[in-house]
Amino acid sequence: MKTTVTVRGQVSIPSELRRKYHIEPETEIEWIEDGNAIRIVPVPKDPITSFRGAGKGRYTSDKLRKDRRQERQEEEARDRRS
Repeated sequence: MKTTVTVRGQVSIPSELRRKYHIEPETEIEWIEDGNAIRIVPVPKDPITSFRGAGKGRYTSDKLRKDRRQERQEEEARDRRS
C-alpha cells in the first residue's frame, strides 16, 4: 500500500490498516527508525490490557527454569576455565 505525504508532512493511513490495527481518532502513533526503514506502530490507549496474554504459551515457568539451569551450567564451566 502506498500513500503520499502532503506539503504539511501529513500521511493518511489506509482504512484497511486502520481497521486491522484498531487505529481510531486520537490514537497515538510511534515512528521508529529501524536501520534504513521506518516502522509505524500504533500505541494502544491501554497498553497493559492490550499486552495481556501476548506471551501465553511462549515462555512457561518450566522453560524459564530449564533456561536458567543451562545458564548456570555455562557460568560454572566458564568459572572453572578461569
